[in-house]
Amino acid sequence: MRNRLTDSWGRLLIYLGGCLAFSTGAAFFIHSDLGTDPLDVFALGLQEQLPVTIGIAQATVAAVCIAIWSLWNRRRPVVSPFFTFLFCGSLIDLLRWLNAAGYVPVPNVAIMLLGTVLCTYGSALIIMSGVGIRAMDLVAITMVQRWRWPFWAAKLSLEMVLLVSGYVMGGPVGVGTVCFLIFVDILIQPCMWLNRRLFALPNHGLPSVQSA
Repeated sequence: MRNRLTDSWGRLLIYLGGCLAFSTGAAFFIHSDLGTDPLDVFALGLQEQLPVTIGIAQATVAAVCIAIWSLWNRRRPVVSPFFTFLFCGSLIDLLRWLNAAGYVPVPNVAIMLLGTVLCTYGSALIIMSGVGIRAMDLVAITMVQRWRWPFWAAKLSLEMVLLVSGYVMGGPVGVGTVCFLIFVDILIQPCMWLNRRLFALPNHGLPSVQSA
């Protein structure tokens, strides 16, 4: 019982650390003003076609991903990804209000690269915690389990769908978008592997990486 309680607290700490790292990275990424991530490209593109807010567009993507995950796995829809969505969004708003990125005296390109690293590592921690895994990552994990794809390939394919769809609808694409697509999506899996090897962190979200 005690070990289970300790494990639960450990997973929660990993999750919160992941949310903080991801949100800080996202705030830095936005501050750099060098492009948006694929989800925002889709949201902004949809906004060009329909009278919706970015929040509604992103929540719609999350709902669709959860529905796909639920039907594919024949399980009830989960609500924890929506908490992560709201929690990280609130942290990003707070960090932008505090102008956290403004206290880092480096050029915008360096801010973007630092944000990319933080988003990558934060995403890896959230998945490894097995708590509140983001909706798109749930679908990517299912693709890994069902089709034996590497996680990076599954994640990259989903992000590409959003990117192309958003671009066709008029969403903005910049150098930061390409940077996010390549580095964040491809490096999440190696980050999980390194966390396991260097820090002995268990991977509750994607155990197959743990044994790789």
